Amino acid sequence: MYYLLTLITLLFAFSPVTAENAPQTLVDQIIQKTYTDDLSAIKKRKRIRALVTYSRTDFFFTEDGTPKGLQVEFLHEYEKQLNKGVKQEAKRVRVQFIPTTFDRLIPDLVEGKGDIAAALLTLTPERSKKIDFITSEQQQVQELVVTHTSISDIDSVENLAGRQVYVLKGSSYVEHLKELNESFKKKGLKPIEVLEANTYQLSEDILELVNSGVVKITVVDDYKARIWAKVLPDIRVLDAVAVKSGTSVGWGIRKNNPQLRKSLNRFLKKVKKGTLLGNMLFNRYYKKDKWIRNPNAREERSKLLALIDLFKKYGDQYGFDYLAIAAQGYQESRLEQSKRSHRGAVGVMQLLPSTAADKNVGIPDISKAENNIKAGVKYLAFMRDRYFSDPAISEENRMAFSWAAYNAGPAKVRKMRNLAKKMGLDPNVWHGNVELAAGKIVGRETVEYVSNIFKYYIAYSLVRDQQAKAKVQASAGQ
Repeated sequence: MYYLLTLITLLFAFSPVTAENAPQTLVDQIIQKTYTDDLSAIKKRKRIRALVTYSRTDFFFTEDGTPKGLQVEFLHEYEKQLNKGVKQEAKRVRVQFIPTTFDRLIPDLVEGKGDIAAALLTLTPERSKKIDFITSEQQQVQELVVTHTSISDIDSVENLAGRQVYVLKGSSYVEHLKELNESFKKKGLKPIEVLEANTYQLSEDILELVNSGVVKITVVDDYKARIWAKVLPDIRVLDAVAVKSGTSVGWGIRKNNPQLRKSLNRFLKKVKKGTLLGNMLFNRYYKKDKWIRNPNAREERSKLLALIDLFKKYGDQYGFDYLAIAAQGYQESRLEQSKRSHRGAVGVMQLLPSTAADKNVGIPDISKAENNIKAGVKYLAFMRDRYFSDPAISEENRMAFSWAAYNAGPAKVRKMRNLAKKMGLDPNVWHGNVELAAGKIVGRETVEYVSNIFKYYIAYSLVRDQQAKAKVQASAGQ
C-alpha cells in the first residue's frame, strides 16, 4: 500500500481558495513569480503552490468549478495539518494549484514555479540529483509491462527486444527501458524501440490506446495498471514482466527546502495504511462508462477509407492535416453520414443546416457527405482564422481552440480564455490552461470533446507512421 494513495479512503469537504475567491493581485503574485524559499516564507505568503497534472483522476474541475481528484485530496489533507491550531481564517495557509504537463513537473519545481510536485513520481538516481522525494519503503512499485490482449508471446523482458513500446513522456519508464537496451546490447539482442507519448498524454490515456489496440505495448506502475484493468477489458497486465521493481514513489520538493521536507515527512508518518485502496480509488476516480474506441479497427477503417479522399481534399484546401479532420469526424459521428442528433445536427461533421447556410460557410445540402465534410471544415477554418489568428497562439493550440469553438461556440471559448487569464493561466494554451477554465464554464463536455479528438488524431497518426515505416523497411529489403 502507498501512504498517499490510502488517503483516498477518507472523505472530506473542502472549500479551497482559488483565483475565483482570492484577491487577484495576490494570485497573480503567487502564480506568475518564482519562489525557491522554504516553508517559513510559504506560510507568510499563505499559499503553498502545488504543481499538478490535469487528468480525470489526479486533478480536474467539476461542473460547479470545484477542484477534485486524487492529488486534491492529498493536498487538502496536508493543508489541514499545516493549519492545525490556526483559528483565524486570515492566517491559514491554502493550497494553490498550478497546472503543468507531466514532463514539466520537475523542471517547473526546480525553477520555483511551484513548491511541491504533486504526483506519484518514481524515485530514480537521475531525478534524485535534481530534487528530494517525500517517500518511504512502504511506497514501492513495480513498473509492469501492459499489452493488448492480442499480444500473447511476452513472458520476460527479453521478449521486448526489437518491439515498439509506447510510454509516458519524461517518465521513469523511459529511463528504465533505455537501461534495458544497454543490457540487451551486451546480450546481442535487438533494442527496444522506445516511443514517448505526446506531451499532453498521461498513463491513463496510453492505457486507453492499448485497450483500443492502437498501441500494443506500454509500461505502467503496478497499482495503476491493475486498477485500470478493472475497466479496460482488452488490456493484459503482465505481473511477471517488470521493467523495474522495488522503486519508490512520492511527491517531489526542492533540495534547499529542509523545513518543507520535515513537515511533509511528518505528514507521511501520520497517514495510516489502508486496505480499501482498490475499491475506493476505483469507485471514486477510475470508474467510467465509455472509453476511446479504436478508429483503426477493421470496420472503422472501411468507413475512413470511403471518406479519406474528401478529408484530404478539404483538409488541403483549408490548411488542416486531413487526419485531424478525420479524427473530429470520428468523434462527431463515428464517420456516419446518416447520423442525426436530437438538436438537428447532420452527418459526418454533425453540423446544423443553419450553420452550413450561414454566409461565412454557405454550403448547401449537407445531407450529402462531400458537402457535409466541406461545410464542417470550412466552418472550422472560419473560426480558426476569425478568432484564433493571434501569432502568439501556436498551431496546435489554434487547432484545440477551433475544436472547442466548434463544440461550445466561439463566445464560450472567449469566456474560457478570459477566465484562464484571471486564474493566472495562459489564455493562449489549451492543455492544462484554458481547458481548466472550460471545465468551470461548461463542465466536462468540451474538455472531453477536444481530448478525445486529440486521442483519435494520435491513433490515426501512429498507424500512419507505422505504415510509412513498414514501406521503408519493405523497400530496403528489396
